[in-house]
Order: sequence, then C-alpha cells, then structure tokens
Amino acid sequence: IFSHFRLAADYEFSIEANPLNLTSEKIEFLKQSGVNRVSLGVQSFDSEILTFLERDHQPDQIFEIVKSLQSRISNTSLDLIFAVPGQSLAGWKQTLQNAVQLNIPHISTYGLTIEKGTSFWSREKAGLFDLPQDDLAGDMYEYALEFLDQAGLQHYEISNFARPGYECRHNEVYWTGYPYFGFGPGAASYLDGIRRQNHRSVITWLKRVQAGESPIVDQEELEPEARAREAIIFGLRRRAGINRREFQERYGFDLHQLAETAIRTNLEAGLLEETDTHLKLTSAGCLLADSIVVDFL
Repeated sequence: IFSHFRLAADYEFSIEANPLNLTSEKIEFLKQSGVNRVSLGVQSFDSEILTFLERDHQPDQIFEIVKSLQSRISNTSLDLIFAVPGQSLAGWKQTLQNAVQLNIPHISTYGLTIEKGTSFWSREKAGLFDLPQDDLAGDMYEYALEFLDQAGLQHYEISNFARPGYECRHNEVYWTGYPYFGFGPGAASYLDGIRRQNHRSVITWLKRVQAGESPIVDQEELEPEARAREAIIFGLRRRAGINRREFQERYGFDLHQLAETAIRTNLEAGLLEETDTHLKLTSAGCLLADSIVVDFL
C-alpha cells in the first residue's frame, strides 16, 4: 500500500491485536511499519471472566502491555465485553474504571453474543451456563454510557466511545456508507454500490493473483432501495444519526416515504427521536438497536 498509493498526511493505519501478541519488539516493528492505531482485545480486567472467554492473558499483564504500547503508539483502543455469564454489575464497573485509569482515548463495549458453531454455542446448548438477564445487560450498558461520558469519552456510535479526534475513522467510513477498497485474503470492498469479497484462503488468493486472475470470490450489486435501507441501518448506529436532507440527496429517497411505518412505530415507542434535520436512536433505542433496524429492511 505504501508503495502504490500516496497516503494523506493524517492517514489512519489501524490494526487489531491480542494483548500477549504485542511484545516490545512487535510494537516497535508495527510503529516502524507505519501503524498508528492499535485496537487491543482486552475484553475484561476480571480473571474469571477472561477464563470464561477463553482468553490467555491476565489483568496484571494488560497494564504492562498497554503502557508499553502507548509509549510508542498513543492512539490505542480497548475492546471490552459485558453481559458475560458470571459477570456482575460491580465487576463491569471495575473493568471500566481500570480501562479509564489507563488514559485510553478510545473504548469499545460489546454485549456478549453467542454464535452458532463456536465453543460458547456448544457450552450454552449443553446447559453449562446461562446468559445474564436483559435487565442486567441493560444496566451494564447504561452505566458505561454515563461513566465513560464523565471520563471524557464521547459516545459517538452504539458500541464506541472516544476522546474528540480519536474516533475510529475506518469504521466511520462503513457507518456512513462511503466506498472502500479491500486488499488481501478475505478482504471486502464496497465501490459504486457493488460489494465484493476476496477468497479467504491465503493459498487460493496467492495462486489467483500470481496467475493474473481476480481474487474475488463473491460479488453483489445493491439496488438503489437496498442501498438506501442499508444506509439507514448503518446510519442509525451513529449517535449523530441520519441527516434527512443529505440522505435524500445521496440516495434519492425521502426518509419518511421509504420507511414511514418503521419510523412512526419507533418514534411512538420512544426508541427514535427526530429533529428538523436528523433522525436518530434515543438512549433507550441504543439498547434495542439490533431489533429496531430489522424494521427498516
């Protein structure tokens, strides 16, 4: 990428990493390679929760690794998980406090989801654990909203909080529906309303590229209405919401004409709010975002 493209002076080169993978040598290599943002999969500062999540690091190691990382790459983010079986509200509060004490400029919080085919799925089906009640998960999320705001981390997307200027720029591209290129095995692109996916197999990808063939394995062209509806779904994730005038100019649809029933239903339920210019989720709506966006499909 550095060899074939001219990058902006303020480019973002972001990677994701597991804590124990970031040795001092690797951090220095990343910095020398141009990486200027690292998202760290910390998940929790509770050893029992980390064990449940099958993570190989311990809380005391997190502090050491983050300190080493921030001495070289200051734009860092922590991923944290709540609504984990066995996790209490007090334990979640402690995890957030530990994260803030590290003076991290960006934090992402995700409720635990169980996906089919994972070990968590098998364990849940075997009755080895129960997920926390929705009320507890809601309390955890609401506490994060309040606590992180007081700590100076603005809630700019359903799951993301940042100090001003530290918002994740590549994710903002996805949420605002702008085009992006994807390079390498498994990478996705979105250009001119066409979504493309490269082969996930490194070997297959290499063979195709070396043979001068396309590495693309899947391609889908979205119809104008499908693009507009997808823009609503992603746009509602942003706390700023959707600018109604810009939406119509860009997609050719009036927001209300496209989704009047969904908008009216969720406005009346207190899950959406509307101003003269924007449509966005309320705080209560953020808790139910996944079910709300289904109404717009």
